[in-house]
Amino acid sequence: MFTSPEIGTVGLNKDQAIHKGYEVRIGKFPFSSSGKAYITGETTGFVKIVSDKETGEILGSKIIGPRASELVHEIAVAMEGEVLIDGLAATVHSHPTLSEAVMEVAEDCFGIATHKSK
Repeated sequence: MFTSPEIGTVGLNKDQAIHKGYEVRIGKFPFSSSGKAYITGETTGFVKIVSDKETGEILGSKIIGPRASELVHEIAVAMEGEVLIDGLAATVHSHPTLSEAVMEVAEDCFGIATHKSK
């Protein structure tokens, strides 16, 4: 949605995935921890991703914040291409960029997000 802040969603949310019988793994990365968001002064929001804990399949994502309507497509492409959550986490993203938050949220599924404030 082209609101302020922008909102982008794809696939299942946590409750929908659990209802379908998945054991979920959740990652969340706030834009307040993003260097690029900080530089541009757009630190409101987050990227959240839902994956299947057993298989690593990416089940869905919600993004609220800067360029969410564009960033959500990276996750949609990963889902369509059957990229697993560890593959998304291992994909190099330039620093500092807003798209780096997608890598960070995938890393957070494993508790290893590089730039996430603890």
